[in-house]
Amino acid sequence: MNAQPQSATPTKPARSSNIPWAALPFLIIVIAMVLLAIAAPLVAPVDPNTQNLLARLKAPGTVSRGVTYILGSDELGRDVLSRLIYGARISLFVAFSSVLLSGTLGSILGMIAAFYRGWVEIVIMRLVDIVLSVPAILFAIITVAVMGPGLVNVVIVLALTRWPRYARVAYGQTLSVANMPYVRLSHFMGASWLRLLGRHVLPNIAGSLAVVATLEFGLMVLFEAGLSFLGLGVQPPTASWGAMLSTGRNYVATAWWIATFPGLALFLLVLSINLIGDHVRDRLDPKAR
Repeated sequence: MNAQPQSATPTKPARSSNIPWAALPFLIIVIAMVLLAIAAPLVAPVDPNTQNLLARLKAPGTVSRGVTYILGSDELGRDVLSRLIYGARISLFVAFSSVLLSGTLGSILGMIAAFYRGWVEIVIMRLVDIVLSVPAILFAIITVAVMGPGLVNVVIVLALTRWPRYARVAYGQTLSVANMPYVRLSHFMGASWLRLLGRHVLPNIAGSLAVVATLEFGLMVLFEAGLSFLGLGVQPPTASWGAMLSTGRNYVATAWWIATFPGLALFLLVLSINLIGDHVRDRLDPKAR
């Protein structure tokens, strides 16, 4: 008896999980830092600005006057762990605010330039080229030096530094979306430009803008730390990772923990955000894989 040939049924490729196991630890790190920053008054051992000159430069694990300095103390006897937790609030707040502000400004200008064309497009895109021609950190340093240091000024300066990236992405994406038949039909039927951009264009380019925002978030954390390191960011006695690094560099040989722990926190946060951003890019923009 001849054996009946078995028809091979095509198997569907396995679908990748939404969150790969490799990115899960970094997602946990980011979530933990966000939660610590939000609950800083509840989880910080002591006030980050409380000074105790009798306990200055104490090594990690030292107990002095009933206070346990888990990560040691700085040159003024302040608890490094408490300042580290409160410093996370500054870094995350500046990064989130600057990304939100620069993303909003750049996206609106980019869509307007692509939609109106003509002299509006020329003015906006030439302004983008001018800002991008200056190194970002140099532009930020000069602008902060003119406006003065401070939390609000740092947010404004970083937003003014990075909005052209969103403008270019929004400009290119809007050019392709604006030529789609349903967008042109809505325009011919009398839909306002605000309705066209808000209802038809923005939902189609939001994925690309989200990818840029995720990748820019880590860069904003680094920029804020760099400005604070140079004394142009958040001013003392407010805790900031960049300021802690600046102070700790003078005590590397005698009190290594002052600069080590803020540097490690900065490294883990930026690395985790960048790796998560790569995953978001792969999920929202398969062509970039």
